[in-house]
Amino acid sequence: RIDARDPALKTMILGYLSNFGQIPKQLFTKPHPPRSGFRKEGSSPSSPVPFFFKLDKLKTTAQPFRELSRGPVGQIVCLEKEVVVLEENQLLLWPPFGCLFSWGFPDNSCAFGNYTTEKNFAVSESLCDWGETLCATSPNLSTLITAGTSTVVCVWDLVISKDKLTHMKLRQPLYGHTDTVTCLAVSEVHSLIVSGSHDLTCILWDLEELSYITQLAGHTTSISALAVNELTGEIASCAGPLLYLWTMKGQLLTCTDTSCGPQADILCVSFTQRHEWDARNVIVTGCADGIVRIWRTEYTRTQLPGPPEEPLSPGQDRRERRGNSWRRRLMLCQELSRGQATSQRRYKNNPAITALAMSRTHATLLAGDAWGRVFTWVCE
Repeated sequence: RIDARDPALKTMILGYLSNFGQIPKQLFTKPHPPRSGFRKEGSSPSSPVPFFFKLDKLKTTAQPFRELSRGPVGQIVCLEKEVVVLEENQLLLWPPFGCLFSWGFPDNSCAFGNYTTEKNFAVSESLCDWGETLCATSPNLSTLITAGTSTVVCVWDLVISKDKLTHMKLRQPLYGHTDTVTCLAVSEVHSLIVSGSHDLTCILWDLEELSYITQLAGHTTSISALAVNELTGEIASCAGPLLYLWTMKGQLLTCTDTSCGPQADILCVSFTQRHEWDARNVIVTGCADGIVRIWRTEYTRTQLPGPPEEPLSPGQDRRERRGNSWRRRLMLCQELSRGQATSQRRYKNNPAITALAMSRTHATLLAGDAWGRVFTWVCE
């Protein structure tokens, strides 16, 4: 074979011998089968259908996906291989390490623990001087943000290593609210902290500079829930049954009254964040009446009248003189009630929805309630 007359074949054989010491046998005796055609999105296990693509096909189960032994669900975190469900007043600081932060103790102290072992490894009294802590959030393992009755948003430096709290120090107190701070949201991508208060306002803070940016005013009651869209930077704030949508610069985009009864106050809110360009993305709210409501933003065109004293030129239609303006509206797409889904009727005393989350593929919507149960909704 080495005496092959074809120079290319001879070079190839010598290369095999030089690299592998032998000439490999032929592995395939038949041509490869042709590739199948492109699969449609969502038709294979590798690309499941996002739940908000087919809202009318969403179904839940009779039994909860997860159930806590005590208290309402405070946070649901969807990791790559598991779903973490936490009680009220608990926060998963950084999922890869399973570090758990807890607050709400009678002496206003806080605790750090291991989620896997369910054991606390540190108790800190650093928060005691700042009144009762009501909310907390964290953009990373080295930063903790807390707030509560003191009206001050506190940003803390943390050093946690191998189930040991080696450092906790106040980096900066942020002053601006005049009443109790009720909820927090943070986005490391947009370097943004959002705080909501009983004073009927939200304040935007720069996460890097730890400075005031602007205030979101005009709420009719205290703020009950906040969320930041990591793709667009838009902010959702909830006050009673009202849902507000803002830009990062504090401009109000739209507001809607979600109330469908006396107990429709919004307790939690979340964005779907699959692709920034996907117009099918939705906003999900969990309400005190036990119903999950799904909203989509739509654009409507309105006409702005021109000045009345402006004369019309010959042949100009009056409608041409008026400018067009596009306004965003929040449209209710779907209401999800577990009681109605399982019994075909609405329960009057459904437990309040206290936490929301989406799986990483957006194929599953998870909702936690005041009875400590988590139910899932998926497309059939």
